[in-house]
Amino acid sequence: MLYPIGIQNFEKLREGGYVYIDKTAKIHKLVSAGGYYFLSRPRRFGKSLLVSTIESYMSGRKDLFNGLALEKLETEWAAYPVLHLDLSGKVYNTAEDLDVTLDQHLCRWEASYGVSPRYQQPDARFKDVIDAAYAATGHQVVILIDEYDKPIIDNLDNPALQDHYRSLLQGFYGVMKAKDGSIRLGFLTGVTKIGKMSVFSGLNNLNDISMDPEYSDICGISSSDLHKYFSEPVKELAERNSQTEDECYSKLKEMYDGYHFSEDSEGMYNPFSLLNTLQKKRFSEYWFETGTPSFLVKVMQRTSFDITTLSDEEVDSTLLSSINTVFENPIPLLYQSGYLTITGYDREFGLYRLGFPNSEVKTGFLNFIFQYYIPGEPTSGITLISKLARAARTGKPEEMMRLLEGLFARANYQIQGDAERDFQYAMYLIFELLGEYVRTEYQTSNGRIDILLQTEGYIYTIEIKTDGSADEALAQIEEKGYAKAFADDSRRIFKIGVNFDKASRRIEEWKIL
Repeated sequence: MLYPIGIQNFEKLREGGYVYIDKTAKIHKLVSAGGYYFLSRPRRFGKSLLVSTIESYMSGRKDLFNGLALEKLETEWAAYPVLHLDLSGKVYNTAEDLDVTLDQHLCRWEASYGVSPRYQQPDARFKDVIDAAYAATGHQVVILIDEYDKPIIDNLDNPALQDHYRSLLQGFYGVMKAKDGSIRLGFLTGVTKIGKMSVFSGLNNLNDISMDPEYSDICGISSSDLHKYFSEPVKELAERNSQTEDECYSKLKEMYDGYHFSEDSEGMYNPFSLLNTLQKKRFSEYWFETGTPSFLVKVMQRTSFDITTLSDEEVDSTLLSSINTVFENPIPLLYQSGYLTITGYDREFGLYRLGFPNSEVKTGFLNFIFQYYIPGEPTSGITLISKLARAARTGKPEEMMRLLEGLFARANYQIQGDAERDFQYAMYLIFELLGEYVRTEYQTSNGRIDILLQTEGYIYTIEIKTDGSADEALAQIEEKGYAKAFADDSRRIFKIGVNFDKASRRIEEWKIL
């Protein structure tokens, strides 16, 4: 089986004999209705292939759809002129970068339809191209824009350049409204749905299908797709990793499934990670390895966002569907970028519950944040976590605390911010990465436990004081009766008092009962 990893061109995929998950029935329904559409999906989720498939369809390439649903659904196969603008594959960091990209596309379109440029402005040239394409073919134009938001997302922390790009794109995309009578279909994709920073103010008839249940599976691979198209590769993967087929399916689901794009949608697998796993026959964090969320972490640090709530957020749909003021609330950006997904829905209040979609994203994201809050070399984190895990799972709290004490003694924090907050976050990340049940500020009837760690055989209640003493921390555990919440639990309970010194940014003292 040939896996289309990194292949974004539908023609190349079909002529090369690569496996294709048939999404063409959804595409036919979308195209038949006409109009203007926007779809937001995380990176490497198949957006570009979807755009290329629509391009082949609207260009009348019936030969590429043999054996697919669209072959029987479409009867006309008219060849429409297609203007495909791809803004991906480039970093936009100067005012000229977007000008060059737009000019390259416009020059190619002008050559195709015999247009002699009369203006320098991209929007004016775009209008002339649309008119010429319609006149030359007698068919309305199809406009496909891939990664529409790339120039702006590249500059969320550069307001001046962001404003320049937004103004330019606003005028360019606004042409679609002005030339509506000449346009058969408009389809735009991107990672984010930008709100107040919108480039769509001139295109107010855009149909956002990003959270539409009807199109929730138009990108990605569902569980039924996995069983239908990849049963043999899964068998091979299971054999290579000494697993049963059921164990292999469970592992794939745990690592790569879990993306939900509406409240009742089926979970979707990340296609990039899944296909890489099946091809290489080994489990790994393929999606996360292709890009790191460094800017997201910077956004989170510049806000009052509490990272310990990452796996349990509740928001309404209006917040999820746009990025209004990204430096005030990073949740929409985390959701649209694929680091959080819908895990539940409260119909009474219309609230979405968010969390990590799967273990690949959770582990990769937390490991990346780790280096921002934990002193020392980033690579030392893996070794630390493995040692801490062994200590916690075997009931050795003294060894666990010595490891933590040594860690914070080796170096100062990389970020000289709020020492108390950073220490709390650091402790949360460390214990979360242990892979056990971890809660921070766990609520009991008498108060909140700073950190609660539970393993198969042990429970650790950890109270942290800042510029105080370990005795004070232990006294609070006793006075509040934190351990009483687990009185009926057969596991052994350890009470740990920790004192953190803000001046030295170290664990100064710890005691265990």
